[in-house]
Amino acid sequence: MSDSVLAMAFTYLLAATVCVPVAKKLGLGAVLGYLVAGILIGPGVIGIVGHEHAGVGHFAEFGVVMMLFVVGLELRPALLWQLRRPIFGLGGAQVVTTALAVAIVATVLGVHWKPAIAVGLIFASSSTAIVLATLAERNLLKTAGGQASFSVLLFQDIAVIPIFAAFPLLAMAPAAAATGDGRPAWLSGLMLLGAVTGVVLSGRFIIRPLFQFLATVKVRESFTAAALLIVVGIALLMQEVGLSPALGTFLAGVVLADSEYRHELETDIEPFKGLLLGLFFISIGAEIDFGLIASKPLVIAGMVIGAMAGKLTILYTLGRVFRLDRAARWLLAFALAEIGEFAFVLIKLGVTERVYSTELAAPLMASVALSMALTPFLFIVLERWVLPAISEPEPVREQDKIEHADSPVVIAGYGRFGQMVGRILRANRIPVTILDLDPEMVAVVGRLGVKVYYGDASRTDLLHAAGCDRAKLFVIAVDDKDEATKIAENVRHHYPHLKVLARARDRQHYWELRKLGCIGVFRETFGSAYEAGVESLIQLGYRKYTANRLARRWRQHEERTLEELGKHWGTESYFTQTKQRMEEAERLMRVEDPTVYEERDAAWDNESLRADREVASAARVDPS
Repeated sequence: MSDSVLAMAFTYLLAATVCVPVAKKLGLGAVLGYLVAGILIGPGVIGIVGHEHAGVGHFAEFGVVMMLFVVGLELRPALLWQLRRPIFGLGGAQVVTTALAVAIVATVLGVHWKPAIAVGLIFASSSTAIVLATLAERNLLKTAGGQASFSVLLFQDIAVIPIFAAFPLLAMAPAAAATGDGRPAWLSGLMLLGAVTGVVLSGRFIIRPLFQFLATVKVRESFTAAALLIVVGIALLMQEVGLSPALGTFLAGVVLADSEYRHELETDIEPFKGLLLGLFFISIGAEIDFGLIASKPLVIAGMVIGAMAGKLTILYTLGRVFRLDRAARWLLAFALAEIGEFAFVLIKLGVTERVYSTELAAPLMASVALSMALTPFLFIVLERWVLPAISEPEPVREQDKIEHADSPVVIAGYGRFGQMVGRILRANRIPVTILDLDPEMVAVVGRLGVKVYYGDASRTDLLHAAGCDRAKLFVIAVDDKDEATKIAENVRHHYPHLKVLARARDRQHYWELRKLGCIGVFRETFGSAYEAGVESLIQLGYRKYTANRLARRWRQHEERTLEELGKHWGTESYFTQTKQRMEEAERLMRVEDPTVYEERDAAWDNESLRADREVASAARVDPS
C-alpha cells in the first residue's frame, strides 16, 4: 500500500473505526479493540502496514506522554492524602512484591539479575485503561474491591516515573563517562535536576499566569494551543536533558492539579490523548510477532500463565494482609492480574537503554498483549463462578407481624415518594399503615418515630394482615416498575373495593397501571418538573398568575392527551400522534391574548395581595 501520510492515516483510522466499536460492544474494552486493529493490519495478518510502521510508533508514543499529563492532573494532594494507606501501602507492597517475585523466578531460569529486575518491574504493572473501564461498566468501582484496585492502579501510575528513571541504571552495557552529546555525566545530572526544578517553578509562576491571561482573551483555540504547547515543550525539554518526556509532563500535571484551569486542560488534552494513545496501541498490536508465538508457544504461554497466576496469588494475599473482605480480595486479584499498557513503553525503553536484547523483548511484548486480551474473560470467571461460590447467603428476615391494622390508608413503599404522601396524611391526623421491603429504610424511619412494617406488599397474606379488606385507599409508592405492577394486579384482584393510587416510572408504566384500574397514576418526576417549568416562566418575567395559568392549561392538555396516546403505544402511529399533540399544545399557548402580559395582575403575589387587603380594610372604616 502507498506509504503516503494520507494513506497511512486512512488505514489506521479505518482499522480503529471498525474494531474499537465492535470490541466495546462485546464488552472487551477500547484498548483491546485498538490492539486487535493493529494485529489485523500488521504484518502478521493482512500486512497492510509494514516497515514504515516504525515511524508511526515513535509518533504514537506521544499519546503516553499526554496520558501521564492527565494522570498528573488527577493527582491532587488532597486525594493522595485521603487514599494514602491503600495507595502507598497496598499499592507499594504490590509493586515491590510482584517485581521481586518475578525477578527471582527469572534469575532462577538463567536471566541476568539486571534484566530480571527490569522484567519484574514491567510485570508489576496492570492495565489502568482496561480495569477502570471494566469496573465502571459493571458498577464495581465504588465497592471495597473497586476502591482497592483504583488505589493500586494509582500507585502503579506514580511508580512508572521512578521506574523510567531506574531503567538506565539496569543497562547491561558499561556506563560511559560522558553522554551521547559529549557532556560530562555530572553536567547531565545537573541539567536534569535543573529541568525538573524548572518544570515545577514554571507551573507555579509562568503557566498559571499564562492561562489567566488567555482566559481574559476568551479565544478557545488559544487555550487549546497553549495546553498542547506546554505538553510538547516540556516533553522536548526532558528529551534534551536525557530524561523521559513522560516524567516532565507528569510533574507538570501534578503542579497544575490544584489549578482552577485543571478541568479546562483535561478537556482540551483529552481528544488528542485518546487519539494518540489509540494510535500507540494500534502500533503495539501491529508489532506482535505471531511467528514467534507459533515457534515458541510453550514459552510464551508459560510467561503469560505464570505471570498472571503469580500476580493473582500475590494480590489475594495482600488483600488478606490489608484486611479486605473476601469479595474485595478476589475482585482485586482478578482485576489486576494482567500486565498493563505501560509495560509496552517499558519494554521499548529497556531495548533502547540496552537493558536486554530484542530477543527477550519480543516474547515479553507478546505476553503483555495476550494477558490484556485475557482480562475480560477473567472478569467473566469472577462474576459467574468465583463470587457466587464465596458469597454468603444473606439472612432472610421474617416479615413483621402486623397487629391492629385498621387504618383507612395503606402505603406500599416508603422511599422519597411514599414519605411525601405519608407525611401529608399523618400531618392531617389520618392513620396510615406502611409497608416496605428495604430493612435499612425500615430501621432509619423507625428511628424517626414512624412505624413501618417490613414485608412484601405483593403477598396476599401481608395485604390481608395490613387491613386491606377494611381500608379505603391503597397507595403504591415502590420504585420498581415490575414490583409496582405486580402489587397493583394483586390489590385490584383481591380487594376490588379499594381505591388505588400508584407511582409510575414513565408513560408506558402509566398506561399499564391505568389499565389495571388505578384511579390515579402519578409520574414520579412530573410534579417537580411541572413546578420547575412554572418557575422558569416567572424568572423570565411572566407574572405569577400568568405563569401558573399557562402551565395549568398545558397540564390539562397533557393529561387529556396522555390517556388518548395510550392506545397508540407500540404502533408506528405513536410518534406521529405525539408530535401532533405537542404542536397542538404550542398552538394553545400562542392563542393567549398578548395584552394580558401588560395588564396589572398581582394574583398569587402575597405582598400585593396583603397591600390590597390593607387598602380594603381602611375603606371599610366608619368615617363617623
